[in-house]
Amino acid sequence: MYAPSDDVARLTFFGLHALQHRGQEAAGIAVSDCNRVRLQKGTGLVTAAFTEEKLAPMRGSFSIGHTRYSTTGSSVARNAQPFLVETRHGPLAVSHNGNLTNAGELRNDLLQRGIGLASSSDSEVMTMMLAGAEGASWEARIGSAMASWEGAFSLTVLTRNNVYAVRDRWGYRPLSVGQLPGGGHAAASETGALHTIGCRAIREVQPGEIVALGHPALRVIQAVPAADELARCVFEHVYFSRPDSFWDGRSVHAVRQRLGRELAREAPVVADLVVAVPDSGVPAAIGYSRESGIEFNDGFIKNRYIGRTFIEPTQSLRRQGVALKFNVLAENLRGRRTIVIDDSIVRGTTAGPLVKMLRDGGAVEVHVRITCPPIRHPCFMGVDMGTHEELIAYRMSVEEIRAHIGANSLSFLSLEGMMRGVGRERGYCHACFSGEYQFEPVPSAKKAEFEAAIV
Repeated sequence: MYAPSDDVARLTFFGLHALQHRGQEAAGIAVSDCNRVRLQKGTGLVTAAFTEEKLAPMRGSFSIGHTRYSTTGSSVARNAQPFLVETRHGPLAVSHNGNLTNAGELRNDLLQRGIGLASSSDSEVMTMMLAGAEGASWEARIGSAMASWEGAFSLTVLTRNNVYAVRDRWGYRPLSVGQLPGGGHAAASETGALHTIGCRAIREVQPGEIVALGHPALRVIQAVPAADELARCVFEHVYFSRPDSFWDGRSVHAVRQRLGRELAREAPVVADLVVAVPDSGVPAAIGYSRESGIEFNDGFIKNRYIGRTFIEPTQSLRRQGVALKFNVLAENLRGRRTIVIDDSIVRGTTAGPLVKMLRDGGAVEVHVRITCPPIRHPCFMGVDMGTHEELIAYRMSVEEIRAHIGANSLSFLSLEGMMRGVGRERGYCHACFSGEYQFEPVPSAKKAEFEAAIV
């Protein structure tokens, strides 16, 4: 964010709060006043990491912030972002969304050159590479480092007197920029966060671009050519993004409704009621109901103060979270054949308890419908499902999953149906469903790959 006439730290705090669904392990903000960079970060939610006392001294015109959802490096304080270092060109802070597929090679190169690392995150590797990059300007240095990075990265980069928004050449992870009402600009992983802080004239940062925010007008540099075949993450439409956000120029809410319609066409069933697993299942359930003509009503009531169970860092917390997260509306379920719409089944830890809750609430049949194909392959691009073993659809057939979760029937949307719902046949990464990777998978790539020497 560049906000010369606003309280930049407070604006960043509210922007991060709007992105809380994307990461709950840690949060941080770095602010520059053109002289010094101040950094505050801590583990937990945004509201836990920041207080009035912590925000008060963070004065300046430039800032970056981050909510952490770990895919490389465990959920510990040293891996919290932004990373801040002093360089020969002045202070540098970096926040990163995504995952580098060649992080191990790049990390080893830094260590061989005697450059120390304090964390087990690929994001720190990127920070140290930027700190030592050659070039006459930060734009040149960022562009030089980008050429060495393979995989997914949307970055915000803070220097003493500028802020940059950077996106990889394949466009894996979202990044958009908007104009602040008081002057200046902001960039964020979702357009919903930009709307929260009042931005207008919002556009995506295009693949391969560096966008400099710290001027009255945006300065855009095409640092590396966009890939011939883009690879936007389709899971953003299925699960990650807020429904009020736009991704690839498409309303996430509208896409999810179309996924529900496609699912109703592909997997009809005789039933009395359609319910959703909140929140990302709601638009799809509306679409399923409209296409099928079966009534939509609430089946679950969600505790809004419990986080998204999929992105909790441990399996035990996921199991505990499901029981705390939902109650059922028995008066809507009693004696009814019920279709329940959910966005995905990843590890299989939540679907069974949800089916049981519906049966305990009085549903006489429970038919589970999923708005994406079975997830059978790991993601190496910024979603925390990095091994085959943790994916239930890799270990079990659809019929075996159905029996495991206790449903009367189970159907997943086909890959073709999902892409029809998105509205594009090409330009998206769907490797977790299809196994078709843009990069050769790294067999040894695990979340805790770099943990051994640092505990």
